[in-house]
Amino acid sequence: MDVIHTCIWVSDMDEAREFFLDGIGLEEHRATELDGVENVWLGGEHGEIQLRYESNHPEPNPDRSSIDHLALSVDDVDAELERIVDATGATVLDGPRTVDVANARIAFIEGVDGYVVELVEDLD
Repeated sequence: MDVIHTCIWVSDMDEAREFFLDGIGLEEHRATELDGVENVWLGGEHGEIQLRYESNHPEPNPDRSSIDHLALSVDDVDAELERIVDATGATVLDGPRTVDVANARIAFIEGVDGYVVELVEDLD
């Protein structure tokens, strides 16, 4: 068994694509539209984020009590954080900092629609 994807509603598919593809650097794997709902799957080698948009759907309002963050692996948190902030204007919420018990360097940014994205560098 493995995790395949996590699906999030977005208020603007073009803005979400720009943030995750151009800003973060994920790859688009496929896109479909069914019954007026647009879906885009993007990610890297092991998992995906599914972006979902429908014009009649209520605006997403993520609350960290129900979805805390989306975690993405990076090779260098400091460099990626700087690049992503420069490319997207994202707000840095925390970090970068090293978490010794996790043997990782992490940073959190606010992405589209208020979703929090964690960048994780494995220090092994």
